[in-house]
Amino acid sequence: MEHDPFWLAVGFAGQALFSARFVIQWLKSERLRRSVVPVAFWYFSLGGGATLLAYAIHRGDPVFIFGQAVGLVIYLRNLWLIRREAPALEAPRAGGAG
Repeated sequence: MEHDPFWLAVGFAGQALFSARFVIQWLKSERLRRSVVPVAFWYFSLGGGATLLAYAIHRGDPVFIFGQAVGLVIYLRNLWLIRREAPALEAPRAGGAG
């Protein structure tokens, strides 16, 4: 099987993004001295998952496609929940400042 250099680069880039999320989570947790999941974790998950999904579609691998597609739904949902929660977290500060 011949490997197209472009698609190999896409696959490795997706894997690098996907792996970087763990480094980001680890560094943030070390800095705060407690386990946390920063918002950047979800953005790197989304970027890596989308890139790997494109690679999986190119490869025609249904197991890989399914796994990445389901993951994208989870990453998007987490980002949606974070975005929805942000105004509620800012409201008390705005109200207490006056």
